[in-house]
Amino acid sequence: MFGEAVRELRRRCALTQEALAEKAGLSVRHVRDLEAGRIARPRPATMMLLADALALHGPERERFLAGSSASADGGAVPAQLPADGFGFVGRAGALARLDEILTRAADQPTAMGLAVVSGTAGVGKTALAVHWAHRVAAHFPDGQLHVDLRGFDPAGTPVSPGTALAGFVNALAGAGERPPAGLAEQVARYRSLLSGRRVLVVLDNAGDADQVRPLLPGAPGCFVLVTSRAQFLGLVSVNGAQPVTLDVMSGAEARELLSRRLGAQRVTAEPDAVDAIVLASAGLPLALSVVAARAAVHPGFRLAELAAELHPVAGRLDAFDGGEPVTDLRRVMSWSYRTLDAGTARLFRLLSVHPGPDFTLPAAASLAGTAPAQTRRDLAALTRAHLLTEHRPGRFTCHDLLRAYAAELTAAEDGEADRHAARARLLDHYLTVAYAADELVYPQRDRLPVDPPGPGVTPVPLADRDQALWWFTEERPVLLSALRLAGGHGFDRHTCHLAWAITTYLNQRGYWEDWTGSLRAALSAAERLGDDRLEAYAHGVLGFAGISRDRLADARHHLESAYERYRRLGDLAGQARVELNLGWIHDRTGQPEQALAHAREALRLHRRAGHVTGQAFALNAVGWSHAQLGDHRAAIESCEQALALFTSAGNVLGQAITWASLGHAHLQLDAFPDAVGCYRHAVRLRREIGHRQLEADALVSLGDAHLAAGDAGSARQVWQQARDILASLAEAGTDTVDAKLAALR
Repeated sequence: MFGEAVRELRRRCALTQEALAEKAGLSVRHVRDLEAGRIARPRPATMMLLADALALHGPERERFLAGSSASADGGAVPAQLPADGFGFVGRAGALARLDEILTRAADQPTAMGLAVVSGTAGVGKTALAVHWAHRVAAHFPDGQLHVDLRGFDPAGTPVSPGTALAGFVNALAGAGERPPAGLAEQVARYRSLLSGRRVLVVLDNAGDADQVRPLLPGAPGCFVLVTSRAQFLGLVSVNGAQPVTLDVMSGAEARELLSRRLGAQRVTAEPDAVDAIVLASAGLPLALSVVAARAAVHPGFRLAELAAELHPVAGRLDAFDGGEPVTDLRRVMSWSYRTLDAGTARLFRLLSVHPGPDFTLPAAASLAGTAPAQTRRDLAALTRAHLLTEHRPGRFTCHDLLRAYAAELTAAEDGEADRHAARARLLDHYLTVAYAADELVYPQRDRLPVDPPGPGVTPVPLADRDQALWWFTEERPVLLSALRLAGGHGFDRHTCHLAWAITTYLNQRGYWEDWTGSLRAALSAAERLGDDRLEAYAHGVLGFAGISRDRLADARHHLESAYERYRRLGDLAGQARVELNLGWIHDRTGQPEQALAHAREALRLHRRAGHVTGQAFALNAVGWSHAQLGDHRAAIESCEQALALFTSAGNVLGQAITWASLGHAHLQLDAFPDAVGCYRHAVRLRREIGHRQLEADALVSLGDAHLAAGDAGSARQVWQQARDILASLAEAGTDTVDAKLAALR
């Protein structure tokens, strides 16, 4: 065991655990955990520090460092903590309390540490959590996970446990992970990935305990830090969470914050003015930061002048009015707002229309209908005034209190027509880019046409499939919020088309709840419009999703509804797509005769419609059904016709599917070399398009063909490759591959 090797080398060097920790620049606890085997996957950087401290050289050093390679390959090491804010001050009591909880958790080797930081909005819960997490990150060598659960988001769109789990599983398992569909399976996969690891999990801005519980690890060694405006007594009483209540800053802490932001000389020069500012800001870090920002950008202003400006102003932030003038945040925020020029002030107001959680420059430019260069200047001004935060390069966000203040301002100063036009431009922006990205990800997909964007919309150029996938990953939470914005403000066509633009990405990446939720929203919007074509398309995609998730009764209902609408429209290609999916249901339920009938009808309809790619998919389905019925020569004939059409159309996905169908038919005819060749084509193409599940399926079949041909060694090799992929995807089928491999031993 690696920990035993560390202990033996330390003793050989006559070092105590404390001395080794000091030489390596690690904590004593870290060294103890390593030697005790509680850290299953030490980082390579930690290994290098230990090798240097133990004065290892040559082959011995190489053997020692090789001991970390297994752990390095065992999964990704996430580092998701946001940046620690400059000028964090005070909170000594809360920090000590969290340190104590962490220490006590270490004394219970079978328990998971859990702390809940609660307090009012703007009190600094997130800042405390991020600062403390950075302080103790070295105690968690297997990484740090972070998610903003948006439990108190003003748009009312909390992050579901399934969505958070999908993100965590992708971060922990690395590239190629496809989270399972059900919440219980997602929880199990997440906890399995955390087993044996020491990972810090920060769950920020949680709304309720039900949002948190599925995200709790199941094994010791991890620590979970939750922040919320709620106290979560249920987590305390049932899950053993340790509460940390964060109050407003003390007077001393508030003065220290101003000193950090403005300089000690300026603060000490006007003690009475500082006292007035501290009192008026009610000890809330957000309010103090806004005051400090105004003072910082006007170094010639006396603090007494700023303090004198603290007078009541009209507004509607009633939820944050404590009944006394000193607790009215509205007037503090107004200071920064009044310094803005007209264009920048308009952008700030309209940003309250954006659904969140963050946005980019092109989105802001579209929202305001201004040129990107001008928008860049406006965003820089808002960031300098601390009315926005650039929390990641090129991505901006806004505290919910500031968003509420902006919403008050736009309601008072902008007309509803202006806000409606801003929403339209924003939704045009996201829809236009999402459609372009989807075309790069899956170019052969049948799509409904969309209207071009209106004037004032700024696009995002995407060069290739990789950039499209990157954009979807960055914008996924925003796109889902945009869907809700569209549905809530009468943009039903945007709702439909945006849902369909993101369906391929959500499906392939395993965001199952988001996928089906967006499709249901599209169907509701289509029904409100009373548009048969949109309703048909929505029912058809929901039917496909139902089959993918083994909800066959729901799938059949949606497909039948789609067929009836396509029939009324005279849409032959639409009817054919439904026939293919109905055939898929029969194939899944062991009814090949009915599957063949649906495939033949799909072929007939696609031929009448002149849909070449549709004919190819139908021919492959006909061939597959023939093979299930034992007529393998007919299967080959049909699939070869499909392959020729797919090749002429440049449809790589269709080729990849059809090569596997051909391999199956040849294998049943004992034409082993032909079967091996077909499956090799299928593996190559599926790997090329990046569909890991389909690649694994083809590898399993290729192994069957190798074994049937008497090549057990090649069968073992490709089955092991398939097993590795299936294990990383947490998909069903691993047991079957394991049994195949075991039979070869």
